[in-house]
Amino acid sequence: LNLAGTFVFGLSGGLAAVRARLDLLGVVALAAVVALAGGIIRDLLIGTPPATFRDWRYLAAAAAAGLVCFFAGLALERIRRSVMVFDAFGLGLFAVTGATKALEFGLGPVQAILLGTLTGVGGGMLRDVLLGRVPTVLREGLYAVPALLGAAVLVVAQQAGSTSPVFPVLGVMLCVVVRVLGLWFRVRLPAARTERSP
Repeated sequence: LNLAGTFVFGLSGGLAAVRARLDLLGVVALAAVVALAGGIIRDLLIGTPPATFRDWRYLAAAAAAGLVCFFAGLALERIRRSVMVFDAFGLGLFAVTGATKALEFGLGPVQAILLGTLTGVGGGMLRDVLLGRVPTVLREGLYAVPALLGAAVLVVAQQAGSTSPVFPVLGVMLCVVVRVLGLWFRVRLPAARTERSP
């Protein structure tokens, strides 16, 4: 599941690179950034060697996603809504697995929720910075909020003593549903008002 999430997030980064008309190396690199950066940041903050560099399959999944985007970007753009749903699944999966790993390393519940969220949104934030944009997570749609909710379900359940696999699945599904509904109905958090705001 982690590898599937890595590949799907890689598609998200690769498509953004194709839209920005980057070359082959740029597309693969941006796919890898989105797919891997969140987990790398989380592991470095926890103080453990990033899993990405201990298992070659993560790098292979990210690179494969970049190559798919470079050679089949137009076809993927036609099914963009489907890719966005897969991206939502990747977000939920990474948020829950990130929070789980934080708890395994003895972090508190609040820190685990934050690190789970960072695992989900970190790659997208770095992607936007590299493309010279204000990160999407800070300006539009529901992106960090679903990740927070998904991670919170897992953390609350584990803090209550539950080891049931139902709660990780529930956390992922809650994240996916909130993210997809936010996209479908164009829900966004209130923006800061300025003198020019209506």
